[in-house]
Amino acid sequence: MTDYLPPAIIAALVIGAASTGALFTPGPWYEQLAKPSWTPPNWLFPVAWTVLYAMIAYAGYRVWSIEGIGPATIVWAIGLAFNAAWSWIMFGEHKIGMALADLTLMWLSIAAFIVLAWPIDRTAAYLFMPYFAWATFAGALNYEVWRLNS
Repeated sequence: MTDYLPPAIIAALVIGAASTGALFTPGPWYEQLAKPSWTPPNWLFPVAWTVLYAMIAYAGYRVWSIEGIGPATIVWAIGLAFNAAWSWIMFGEHKIGMALADLTLMWLSIAAFIVLAWPIDRTAAYLFMPYFAWATFAGALNYEVWRLNS
């Protein structure tokens, strides 16, 4: 039974982070904001995040299964906390600049995880590369929304 506990905890943490996107949705407030022309359609975000959350969970599990609770696993968890906070800050609190600051910290934690995971498990590091790319894009989008609405 104890073999199933860590994967269950990892899954619960990732599902918890993902659920903030369902709890704090863009809604009318976001719809009325000025956005850049390259803003993706709304349907793309849940599709992209579903794939990314699966990769985040699997990468976290792979690293945890090798190192246990170590630097990479701790950075993974910290990054997931920043990830979970973003929807609440942006869509719940309507604080675009603070959401950008949170996203910047999330982006740094993703990069740190890739660096820390690389010598432990390259597959886990590779799994975070699309997440890094998406967070980079999301940061640019968040910045433009902030700039256009400041």
